[in-house]
Amino acid sequence: MAKLKRDLGLFQVTVAGVGIILGAGIYALMGVAAGTSGNATWLAFLISAFVALLTGLSYAELSSMFKGDSGEYDYVKEAISKKFAFFIGLTMIAAGFISAAAVSLGFAGYFTQLVNMPLIYAAILLILLMTLINFIGIKETSWFNTVSTFIEFAGLVIIIVLGFKYLGNVNYFEMPKGITGVFSSAALVFFAYMGFESIVKLSEETKNANKVIPKALIYSVIITSILYVLVAVSAVSVVGWEALYKSPAPLAFVAATVLGSYAFVLLGIIALFSTSNTVLITLVATSRLMYGMAKEKSLPKIFTLVHERTKTPWAAIFFVMILTIVFALVGDISLVANLTNLFLFITFASVNLSLIILRYKCKNNKRGFVCPGNIGSFSFIAFLGFLSSLFMMGFVVYNLF
Repeated sequence: MAKLKRDLGLFQVTVAGVGIILGAGIYALMGVAAGTSGNATWLAFLISAFVALLTGLSYAELSSMFKGDSGEYDYVKEAISKKFAFFIGLTMIAAGFISAAAVSLGFAGYFTQLVNMPLIYAAILLILLMTLINFIGIKETSWFNTVSTFIEFAGLVIIIVLGFKYLGNVNYFEMPKGITGVFSSAALVFFAYMGFESIVKLSEETKNANKVIPKALIYSVIITSILYVLVAVSAVSVVGWEALYKSPAPLAFVAATVLGSYAFVLLGIIALFSTSNTVLITLVATSRLMYGMAKEKSLPKIFTLVHERTKTPWAAIFFVMILTIVFALVGDISLVANLTNLFLFITFASVNLSLIILRYKCKNNKRGFVCPGNIGSFSFIAFLGFLSSLFMMGFVVYNLF
């Protein structure tokens, strides 16, 4: 049977991580978040970054112990049980295709402002195109991701630079709904960090994976955290939280406020690259997770099929495409973002718990990276990651109901 091709190095994997994180969350959810956290939206992003980094460090150690694409499934199976691991695997697959559907709708929202086309058609067209790139090969996926990442990175830098002369215009601790509103926003905008855990699924296509994957994971979270906080500060400095909340295209609105209407079009185009890139990398990660679980015989064997020419798991790729299209027909990015976050926090709590257990269960196993902050064999970082995931899960439920 054909095997996946190892083509990726530290730079490509880090860019992949940054690429999926710098997606629809920051471009589409900034305004919604501002409605509950006000000018302190930057603090909501910082809180989410802290939770992501804690869990990211757990992922980094676990990914250095397990070399397959199954990721969370492998960790939970070894630490807790195969049945619970199967549940977590399905949860991550669901989070993957549901979030890809939501982001495709975010793309369609921008796209239909520039081209006269029904929203659903634009979303489905994007899913089909990104699936094609996913199928053609991991190298082509990495190339598209690299180009898109630098474009969307440039868009965020534009917002940061535009906000420089407006710094100090507002009270950055103005919270219309108090600290509860900030945590509620943090639970929502965690969607903007979604993807750092997906880097693990690229293990079988990465050279020297047990060292490269942990580093890339940590680097991507740190890079995006700094960008998000600076963008949030700049955005509220330019237009204030109320105007930001009312805009359907918040970052494009910020640019237009300073530079005029042509800047709205420019940021809109950048948002198209950002959202399409997020959909692509999410489809890649979700299909690789299905491939990994099928290899473990937890999913049907058909999902282990790798195309002889492209060396990609074609059966998993096209099945994920179908599921994503089905959910794209639903809509409501805010609702789906919260649902995705609920799945993610369940998974992250389980992953942190798995590291704590495996520190004792697999004490002598070789690790390419060891999570810092330890008391003997006990991982205090993983414990904080576990508690913070449960805490944030509570605010997601609060947002939903």
